[in-house]
Amino acid sequence: MPNPDPSLPFSKDIWGLYGRQNKSFLFSTVIQSAVVALAVVAFSNPAVQQTARQVATLVMPAGLIPAAPTPKPETSRGGGGGGDRSPLPASKGRLPKAAARQFVPPAAVLNNMAPKLAMEPSILAPPDVTLPSVNMANYGDPLGQLGPPSNGTGSGGGIGSGKGGGVGSGAGGGVGPGQDGGFGGGIYHVGDRGLVLPVALFKAEPEYSDDARRARLSGEVLVEVVIDEHGHVRDMEVVRSLGLGLDEEAIKAVSKWRFKPATKDGKPVAILGEVTVGFHLL
Repeated sequence: MPNPDPSLPFSKDIWGLYGRQNKSFLFSTVIQSAVVALAVVAFSNPAVQQTARQVATLVMPAGLIPAAPTPKPETSRGGGGGGDRSPLPASKGRLPKAAARQFVPPAAVLNNMAPKLAMEPSILAPPDVTLPSVNMANYGDPLGQLGPPSNGTGSGGGIGSGKGGGVGSGAGGGVGPGQDGGFGGGIYHVGDRGLVLPVALFKAEPEYSDDARRARLSGEVLVEVVIDEHGHVRDMEVVRSLGLGLDEEAIKAVSKWRFKPATKDGKPVAILGEVTVGFHLL
């Protein structure tokens, strides 16, 4: 073979070593064809397809995603309680109106029958908040007990076993087991100040539904969840759907997840957030 560039030293020796050999070309073609055929046969095997389906799943990212809409402010998270240290638990009854400012706490038993300025009682919560409704004439705790009227075993006015002029077992002028007014049961949100997020301890992988696998459907299901103070997942709701049975498979998987719970001020708390469950076939 002629030297492609006579100016380069030793080029004649190098180019003269190798020529086009039909035998080598034929051998290479046979080998490549055999590899392709082997791959096709392997991935058509049911056992291999099952293994591929099992490993082609994606579970929760490193952290929780803040739930939409924007996290509620501290004052509307929910919580309040009260009482007058009665030996009887708080009696059942309806809640007063919600107001942005509380001047008079509710009471099931009036200790001052002749106030200087009579005002309608209220609880501390946004006026448009949805509260438990009890069709009763008397004020009380909607979760209280039927029986003699009682403000409950708590303190600070109001009704319940907590403190602060509200209703329930919490602290503040709101309703429920949380604090600082409002209603919501003390559920925190991703991004709240001073909150330490939960840590996943166990994550079950989702299964593909038969319909989704036949349709080669892939993508992510977004699920809103509450991780309670025990690290269990509850109140799951699909926010972004895939369909063909994958939403149900995502819920099944997430319900089995376990967490080290979120904490605030060193105490375990419930938290609202969103997790993604991905489905991807190889």
